[in-house]
Amino acid sequence: MAAPLAQASAGTPLALLSPSGLWLLALLGPLVLLYVLKIKRSRRRVPSTWLWAAAQRDLMARAPFRRLLAQLPLLLQALALALLALALARPASRGRDFTGDHVAIILDASASMSAAARGSSGEATTRIELAKQVARDLLSGLAPGSDALILEAGRDARLVAALDRDLVRLRAAIDPVAARDVEGDLGAAVALAVDRLRQLGGARRIVVITDGNLARPGALRGVSLPLDVITVGDPIDNAAIVRVDVRSGSAGSAGDERPEASEEVQAFLVVANFGAQPRDVYVTMRQDSALDVLGSRRVLVKPGERLPVVLTFRPSPGDYRKGLVFELSPRDAMPLDDVAYGRVPAGDRLPVFLASAGAGRGDPGAGARPGAASGGAAWIERALASDPMTSVTSGGLADLLGAPGLDPDTFVVIDGACPPDPPGGDLLIVNPPPGRCFGTVVGQALERPTLTSWDTADPRLRFLTLDGVHLRAASSLTPEAAAQALIRAQEGTIATDISTSSRTGTLLGFDVGESDWPLKASFVLFVRNLLEQARAHRAHGITGPARTGEPLRVSVPATARDLQAIGPAGERLDVAQRAGVAVVAETPRAGLYRLAWQGPQAGSVVVPANLTSVAESDLTPRPVLAEGGGEVAVSSAAGEPDAHTEWTWLVALAALAFVVVDVWYFTRVPRPLRGGGSPAG
Repeated sequence: MAAPLAQASAGTPLALLSPSGLWLLALLGPLVLLYVLKIKRSRRRVPSTWLWAAAQRDLMARAPFRRLLAQLPLLLQALALALLALALARPASRGRDFTGDHVAIILDASASMSAAARGSSGEATTRIELAKQVARDLLSGLAPGSDALILEAGRDARLVAALDRDLVRLRAAIDPVAARDVEGDLGAAVALAVDRLRQLGGARRIVVITDGNLARPGALRGVSLPLDVITVGDPIDNAAIVRVDVRSGSAGSAGDERPEASEEVQAFLVVANFGAQPRDVYVTMRQDSALDVLGSRRVLVKPGERLPVVLTFRPSPGDYRKGLVFELSPRDAMPLDDVAYGRVPAGDRLPVFLASAGAGRGDPGAGARPGAASGGAAWIERALASDPMTSVTSGGLADLLGAPGLDPDTFVVIDGACPPDPPGGDLLIVNPPPGRCFGTVVGQALERPTLTSWDTADPRLRFLTLDGVHLRAASSLTPEAAAQALIRAQEGTIATDISTSSRTGTLLGFDVGESDWPLKASFVLFVRNLLEQARAHRAHGITGPARTGEPLRVSVPATARDLQAIGPAGERLDVAQRAGVAVVAETPRAGLYRLAWQGPQAGSVVVPANLTSVAESDLTPRPVLAEGGGEVAVSSAAGEPDAHTEWTWLVALAALAFVVVDVWYFTRVPRPLRGGGSPAG
């Protein structure tokens, strides 16, 4: 490994030479030897020796060497040789010494790095561009023979360039790095850098280039290798939308008895001001790809304040499930968090389908209990209809399985059957026939089981008690896991959780009509809990709203095929599908993601993804915590020295110039003497 020939402390100029090229200076000895050795001359007869006296004296001398005379060719050739040796040694200069045989450079690519900044010459740029320039300067400042690797730290670590000595390739790898709309996590990138450098010999160093606005400051603690943290960007004021939630509600119009006329979309936002001055901003709401404003408010946000803002509008039937865009204006130095996204809920009235085995038209279908529907179906329908925000449809099992265009978010209740793949959303199965039902084995009948316990921590059983409830009969249920048991009797489990990755499912192993439960308030409360859970899933999806950087999980029908995912900029994304859940592995940008599928229940859905991060939007200066083992140095990019400069090409050009002058000197035509004569000899 080539080492610097000269080093200096920080702040002093440093000249670097590689000894691999200085061996050429050894040729100066043979060059001088050529000029002091006598020339062996041949004998010739001449008319007179007067003109050759000097040559005759040289021949008469017995010493093999002659006195070294200062000659121009010797000087030119010696200088050319010395400069050529210096060029091969790669002379360079930089502002301070930057040691390290192996260096890992980590670029913070979190959302705050997209904030506006000023370059060294005062030009408008961004923090990520400043960081990339610092990384290029560090590469130029590496000692000859050193190598480096480049890492990008977004929500996850990404290797931009593997360990390499080729500065051209390393600089080219830095160019496409851009800030992402995610919370940064430097911990993963630092851990990856340590893992890559741990097995290497020589001096190792990690350099982190960040703006210091870290969502997880503890990531820089306890690093086992020497760590340099270089901060970029100046503190700036910023306002942001840090929370968004969209729901269906009621406008409460007096005298209007039409439920659909009183329905309104309610958007709840939180606007935060992280600056030192009050911000007077407009908060607007519009539909995606539309220019018309659906709602707007002008608010004054005080320094350090987080102000709640509510925007509403009356939806039309064509507005349901459409994307919404919320904006702050005027924009500030970080436009990313001045925009947030939502989706118009699918209406405040939850569709419910009650399917009873043996009722309706046609064959009751596979997995149905023979005979007529149980008496509990009427009680269930009455409890469902007691919720004014539901729309209940009753029918047979065949009506459910063959229903065209069934809303995918429909809450489905099946009494007396257990079909393998029912359509709709959340599911309640009551009094199923013996056999397997969504992983639970429905077994023998239990006569007059005595209830002993129920899972009060489960949202479906919260705020209720089953004390005093008596059952005439029930089926013994054996779930795949003990944690799935919801209601237990002395004789065994009689209610289980049969949820899948795409829907919440509940299995009651008894006919509610064969009990006194419908006469208790707990029965109505149980049904209301199921409806509220289904309504929340309908509003946000099975996994809730998405955040940028996290995987996007969307509930789709189990029969969906030809699934496609489109990103906010219209780009196609990789999507995986399993058990009724579509998963988009990465959401690097805030915006509206669209999924579409084919099949018996073909459809599409719009899913918003937002940054909404206080840690990334707060651009006020904060200390970079880098405590714990290891050597740590924190500095600002503004105080960094000038970039490393190589002088190889300039020195080589000077050597070439001396060679050209030497050639010209030997090949020039001598000027004639005055009087027309010519020089003797």
